[in-house]
Amino acid sequence: MATGFTHTFVAIAGAKLAYPEKTPHRFYPLVVLCSLLPDLDVIAFRLHIPYGNPFGHRGFSHSLAFAALLGLVVALLAFRDVPRWSRSWWKLAGFFFLVTASHGVLDAMTNGGYGIGFFVPFDNTRYFLPWRPLVVSPIGIRGFLSRWGWDVVMSELIWIWVPVLLVLAGVHLYRRMLRSRNEGSPNF
Repeated sequence: MATGFTHTFVAIAGAKLAYPEKTPHRFYPLVVLCSLLPDLDVIAFRLHIPYGNPFGHRGFSHSLAFAALLGLVVALLAFRDVPRWSRSWWKLAGFFFLVTASHGVLDAMTNGGYGIGFFVPFDNTRYFLPWRPLVVSPIGIRGFLSRWGWDVVMSELIWIWVPVLLVLAGVHLYRRMLRSRNEGSPNF
């Protein structure tokens, strides 16, 4: 799996791109929660649910179905002030779906584990992406405070953080250029 830092970073970057305007106070905590929630499935190890089980690690909670359900639940419960089923409401539900789904996509870019159950409960097959540059993160602090942890951080920095920061900077400059162009044009 990718680290929680990277899951959170990607989700917040996506939020900055999708919602550059002011958002309610609950927005960013929900972004972080949705980006990390799929990994609560590590409790399956304690419950003796096998890794390859549809409800094991990287199973249902990493699926697109789970992401869709969570996106809908967040929009329904946390954004009651947005008219239900409106375009804005669907944008929120879709955004939180993407934030949650990004977790599985990042994990599918790692070089370890059994893959991601993107289509659980409809198909229990586990998948990786064809391109897997990320070193899989250890579960637990002890493994993370080792050479393995350093390799994880470096792979995520190179393959995720730097490109995402470049995209954010490019979009920021583009939006700034549009604003300055619109402020300088005459109003007819």
